[in-house]
Amino acid sequence: MYQLYFYPLNASMAPHFVLEELNADFELIMVDRKNKEQKSAGYLALNPTGRIPTLIDDGFAIFESPAICIHLAEAHPSSNLIPPIGDKKRAFFFQWMMYLTNTLQAELMVYFYPQRHTTEAKNVPNIIDAQESRITDIFKLLDHELENKEFLVGETISVCDYFLFMLAVWADELKTPPLSFTHLSQYLRKLAQRKAIVKVCQTEGLSLLDYQ
Repeated sequence: MYQLYFYPLNASMAPHFVLEELNADFELIMVDRKNKEQKSAGYLALNPTGRIPTLIDDGFAIFESPAICIHLAEAHPSSNLIPPIGDKKRAFFFQWMMYLTNTLQAELMVYFYPQRHTTEAKNVPNIIDAQESRITDIFKLLDHELENKEFLVGETISVCDYFLFMLAVWADELKTPPLSFTHLSQYLRKLAQRKAIVKVCQTEGLSLLDYQ
């Protein structure tokens, strides 16, 4: 049985989606982020970064959300959540996973935590404005990519799609949210109908009314 240390609507959401899609045997273990339980000695023994999520698989711990998702997909090759070795789509899978994690997620982190990126509090509003513009450009690119496409990579759902859905949820309060883009909106609304996403959102307390 897998164990996923999670917090609702956190970076653990994508691995949670994947576990549900796999119909895997897993246990959710809540990490009380409000009380900084992720910084406790017990949790740091599993994940020295002090961040969420952590996956326990057969007694060993894996951290970093994209790494967990890729590990789960590789461990269940029949799921087709990652293209197999030798398939040209595998390169595009890693291309988009890196873009989502190293670009979109990274820019969102600066947007949500601007105070960590300046020593002058007066600069925070400017950082937020700049980040919103950068993130909007990223969603424009993704919107264009998804024109006439049901999934980001290939003809079937992959880990990339679940990861993008999580990041889109995070960005839903931007001035130009993901659902305001034509193709991206269609893509997200269709994903929101999948059983795995519906179940995880029910568990984590997220309403999908906006995606209907």
